[in-house]
This record gives sequence, C-alpha cells and structure tokens, in this order.
Amino acid sequence: MKPENRRLYSPAVVKKIIEKHGFRFSKSLGQNFLIDGNIIDRIIEGANIKESDGIIEVGPGIGTLTQKLCESAGKVVAIELDNNLLQILEETLGSYDNVEVIHGDVLKVDLNQLIKEKLEDRTVKVVANLPYYITTPIIMKLLEENLNIDKIVVMVQKEVAHRMKAVPGNKDYGALSIAVQYYSKPEIIVDVPKNVFMPRPNVDSAVIMLDVYNEPVIKVKDEKLFFNVVKAAFGKRRKTLLNALTSGIGLKKEEIEIILEKCSIDPVRRGETLDSTEFAGIADEIYMMINNY
Repeated sequence: MKPENRRLYSPAVVKKIIEKHGFRFSKSLGQNFLIDGNIIDRIIEGANIKESDGIIEVGPGIGTLTQKLCESAGKVVAIELDNNLLQILEETLGSYDNVEVIHGDVLKVDLNQLIKEKLEDRTVKVVANLPYYITTPIIMKLLEENLNIDKIVVMVQKEVAHRMKAVPGNKDYGALSIAVQYYSKPEIIVDVPKNVFMPRPNVDSAVIMLDVYNEPVIKVKDEKLFFNVVKAAFGKRRKTLLNALTSGIGLKKEEIEIILEKCSIDPVRRGETLDSTEFAGIADEIYMMINNY
C-alpha cells in the first residue's frame, strides 16, 4: 500500500509549496496546476489504472496528479522539462518508492528506450495534464512512434479534444481527427472548467482517452502518402476536393479526376465530408498510379 500524503490538489497546499520554493509559473511552458481532486479521480478512473501498470506522465508540475498515480499504479515515470520543479518533486513525491522523475523534453526523449528500460513487462499507459502549447506534437509523437502503449489519458484544451473526436461533417473535423482516429479510438471522459487550475487558463479543458490500436484499423499502401492526401484536402477547406488535391498532391487535374472517379467520389465534395476509408481509397489509387500498377 502506498503512503497517503497530504493532498497536493488543495489550493492552500499548492500556494504553500510554491511560496516555500519561490516558484514562479512559466507562461512559455504552459504551466497550470490542477487543484480539483474530483477531476484527478476521473482521470485515474478513465485510465483504469491497475497495480500491474506502468505510467508515463508528461509535465508532473508539483506532483498533483503524480501522487494519485503512484497510489494506483506499479511504477510511474514522470518527465519534467522545468528544472525549477525538480526539487519540489523530490519533496512532494519523496515518500513514494515507485516513481522516477526524468528531467527532459518529452519530444526529445527516446520513449521506446524508456519503456524498455523502466517499464518492461508492464502495461504502459500515458496519463498527463499536457502543456497546451505543444499538445498536438506530443500526442502525435505518442501515436506515430509505434510505442508499446495501451492507453493515453490526457487533459487537453477542450477545443482540441473535440477535434480529436470529431466525425465527418462536424465543424471540428479535420486532419487531427483523422490522424488520431487512425491510431486510436478517442473518448472524451469529462469536460473541465478553467476554474480548477492555478493559475486559471483562458480556455476550458477536457480529459480525453485514446484507446491505442495494436495496428491501424484502416489499411493503406503508404502511410505517408495517406496523410499527405488528408493534409492537402484540409489545407484549403473552402476548395473542392478536386482543386485541393490538384494543388496539394502534385498530380494533374485530369489525373485526380480519374482517381476520384475510380473511388466513386464526387470531385466537388470538400475534405470535411470524407471519412478515413474514403481518404485511404484515394491515397491507394494515387499510389498505384504513381507506381504504374
């Protein structure tokens, strides 16, 4: 049984800790500490954390969420970029013997190696209150690098969470929706108001769970080409699919017309009306045309 420490989400405790250490919040690092125990509980429940799990946390701050992770999981590895928080974390997490804090930038950390060295033989989950200014790069790194990750449960900007979950025809639907849903099944666990953070951000948030597929459910001949097609289709949202792909893929308009006809897709449709399977069909037809199949 892990030790039961003072609850770090208490605003009074947070203030006392940051005053003791002379800590100043960094806007450039997007630092907003969670100060609501109910939301922390929802995150833990959403991740369905077990004793056999190994957790990667990005941006632990003063350890508010980390504390509960340590009490639920077998091992926690927290990656913190801000050198000023290391001493605080040493104090707030000192009584837990199943946590390791790594000073580094998650975008530069070799996560495959980290999992192999520190979380081998465990079910690996990423659970974090992500810095909003680099949410998308972190999410895509976690999904694209073929990591042995079971689930990703993260706090993100509400707008971004709804973009990840969006379906064709929805105003939030775009390239991020397709990319996230290519690798995982997203589910919004709870919307989170801005008043449960210190300092209070300018936007509302949401906790989203990405159930990561062992392999993508959509099969494509060339992943890079598939995502290039998606990017081109959403690059100029007001353009028809025919015009967007013609300017974004590097093929002649007549060639794009042939490809869309083979896929039974109306060339005057716009990218936001196509689902992932339709984009996959277009990408595969382009691949076969380029490679003279």
